[in-house]
Amino acid sequence: MPGVLKVLFVCTGNICRSPTAEGVFRHLADRAGLGALVSADSAGTHSYHVGEPPDPRTVRAALARGVDLSALRARKVAAADFTRFDHILAMDRGHLAQLRRIAPAGATAALRLFLDDAPGHIGHEGEGQEVPDPYYGGPDGFEQVLDLCEAGSRGLLDRLSRESRFPIRESLG
Repeated sequence: MPGVLKVLFVCTGNICRSPTAEGVFRHLADRAGLGALVSADSAGTHSYHVGEPPDPRTVRAALARGVDLSALRARKVAAADFTRFDHILAMDRGHLAQLRRIAPAGATAALRLFLDDAPGHIGHEGEGQEVPDPYYGGPDGFEQVLDLCEAGSRGLLDRLSRESRFPIRESLG
């Protein structure tokens, strides 16, 4: 039996995109019977909202899809995250570049864009598309983030299943 796979999702302030990704990933992993085999967390590249819950619009949109984010609290990426997690998934290229800059020597986590494994969301250079920040927009932006987080989470879980890391028990579709 493989060990627990640890995934960290990262955005700017850790109140919209990354907590959504964390919650959706956990939700889909639980539905697939993998809840005991994965661990998910989220963090921000900046400390703007440390200790705060996710944006209320994020919480409402996720809850409407059965994903409860109310217990999550924002935190900033820490140096220890680069060895504590197996995968650190950035919501956009700016986050990915910043993570690469701050990664300490000896970092072992795989750094990637979150949507790298999402079918239909691969850009022209073979890299995943970005998850747009919904903070300054309307409700449709939060729905779009949820759609993208579902696609990214399914893609990641599917890849792990193909690599025989986990036995998927239920369809992720």
